[in-house]
Amino acid sequence: MRLVLVGPPGAGKGTQAEFIAAHLAVPKISTGDIFRANVSQGTPLGVEAKRYMDAGKLVPDEVTINMVRDRLAEPDAAGGFLLDGFPRTTPQAAALDKLLADLGTALDLVLELVVDDDEVIRRLSGRRTCRGCGKIWHVEFDAPSREGICDRCGAELFQRDDDKAETIAERLREYADKTAPLVDFYGAQGKLVGIDATGPVEDVTVRAIDALRSYGG
Repeated sequence: MRLVLVGPPGAGKGTQAEFIAAHLAVPKISTGDIFRANVSQGTPLGVEAKRYMDAGKLVPDEVTINMVRDRLAEPDAAGGFLLDGFPRTTPQAAALDKLLADLGTALDLVLELVVDDDEVIRRLSGRRTCRGCGKIWHVEFDAPSREGICDRCGAELFQRDDDKAETIAERLREYADKTAPLVDFYGAQGKLVGIDATGPVEDVTVRAIDALRSYGG
C-alpha cells in the first residue's frame, strides 16, 4: 500500500508510522530522514537544501519534492510506502499526485490521526526532558519517582520551549492554516480515513490496522 499519515503535532504520527509501516512491510519515509540523508551524503539536492537551512530559510517546495521523488524511486519503495510529514500543504499534495502519476502509481489511502487541541496541549505540555541523558518523561503519563529529577541518571528535568502551552497553541494554529486543508483535499478524492488517536498507543494502532484491513491493507 501507498499511504500518507496526517495529523496535528502531538497526535503520535511518528510512533504510529513505525507500527503501521512494520505491519505493512513497507518503508516509513519522513521528510526529516530524507533531508538528513541528502545533506549528510552531500547530494546536489542536499547541498541546495543546506544553503537555505543555513540561512534560516524554509527549503522551497521544489527541492523537497525532488528529494521525495528520488526516495520514492528507490527499490524498497516499489511495493509501497508510508509517508510521514509530507505533504504538509495542498500544493505539496498536488505535486505528490503528479509525482506518483509520473512514476505510474498513486496513493491508496490517507490516514488522519484525529485528536482535539486540548488533548494535544495536555500531551505535549506535560513532557519534561532530562538535562543529563535526554530521556523524556511526562508529568502525567510517565512521571519520575521524584518530581523534577530523572530516575535514570539523577539529573534535572526541564520543559523545552517547544513543549510550552503557548508554543504548542501556535503550532496548532499553523497546522490548522496550512496542513488541515489536506483533509479536504484527500476527502474530495475519497482517500481519507479518520482514526481516533486518543487512548493508549496500542489501541490507536489496532484502530489504524483495522481501517487498513477494510481497504485491503
